[in-house]
Amino acid sequence: MPRFLVVLDVDSTLIENEVIELLADVAGSGEQVAAITASAMNGDVDFEQSLRARVATLAGLPESTFAEVAAKIEVTAGVQTMIEVVHAAGGRVGVVSGGFHELIDAIADRLGLDYRRANRLEVVDGIITGGLVGPIIDAKAKADTLREWAADFGVELAQTVAVGDGANDLPMMAITGLAVGFDAKAPVRDEAHVLLDERDLSALLPLLGLRG
Repeated sequence: MPRFLVVLDVDSTLIENEVIELLADVAGSGEQVAAITASAMNGDVDFEQSLRARVATLAGLPESTFAEVAAKIEVTAGVQTMIEVVHAAGGRVGVVSGGFHELIDAIADRLGLDYRRANRLEVVDGIITGGLVGPIIDAKAKADTLREWAADFGVELAQTVAVGDGANDLPMMAITGLAVGFDAKAPVRDEAHVLLDERDLSALLPLLGLRG
């Protein structure tokens, strides 16, 4: 049986939430940020531009907000089963996200993910500045990351699976062996090889010839 590398988006895929919106709710900019997020996921605005605009609204929040928001995050049904079965078959699972390491790392550790990559928020003296640190994880970076992890794992792109829901997932879905639209927005529904509309990630397993 071939080994698979499964790479998932995080917000509204691995988890039920949009983390930037949870942070924005604390900052009082929830409605503004939700509208920008919707435009970005539908491909109506540039992702990096939209990300920076949303993050700017978080300026002034205390670093303790991360713990407050982490308590509200809910992983999507079937995640743990999917990961365990893929691992049992010799595969690996990673997440690449336009979200933030400050919230994703603890989830990745708890679920036993093999890889994770996301953006980083700038924090100075315990305060979120509204800026970002390091490379931006945008649509191109997601595709580059999938290639990098496939090479690290020693599998061809044909043995990779990309799971996502928004426009910034399309470049990695274009190069993968199997592109899965998970409860996907319109642009992804047009391009994905397979659509999963039930919010249960264990439904991915039969597509890989695996049983939970």
